[in-house]
Amino acid sequence: MFTINGIPAHPLVIHAVVVLLPLATLGALLIAVRPRLRRTFGIPVLLMALVGVAAVPVATQTGEQLQRVLPGPNPLIQIHEQRGNTLLPWAVAFLVVLAVAVVTEFRTSRPVDGATTRTSSRVTTIATVLAAVLGLVVTGLVVWIGDAGATAVWKGVGRG
Repeated sequence: MFTINGIPAHPLVIHAVVVLLPLATLGALLIAVRPRLRRTFGIPVLLMALVGVAAVPVATQTGEQLQRVLPGPNPLIQIHEQRGNTLLPWAVAFLVVLAVAVVTEFRTSRPVDGATTRTSSRVTTIATVLAAVLGLVVTGLVVWIGDAGATAVWKGVGRG
């Protein structure tokens, strides 16, 4: 099992997911509501989402390592694991749509012709709103998964 200074990596790694994905969601909501902030905050929000999404499989892997060293099957940890397995596809969808929003926003700053600009602007708006909605879904999943993990830790592990 991978540890950091003797502490299992899982509880440390999950904080990247728990902090960065909801923070990226807030950023996505901000740039959806305030279009003029897209160029300023689009790339930082995208980078937060990228690191948060990259942390999801690491959290999953370290969670599986931790589960293997815990005594016996624990139904609370199994619930946490099952919920945790739902996050990655939604997080990747959030990241991809957010990337489309950010890239198309920067493309509209270099117009080729009026029609291209209008189309890019519509795509940017739709992608930004969809990214914000997906971010809310991802944040909801993070809370749902984290609740199951916290319940497993505080009510299940080490209790007879």
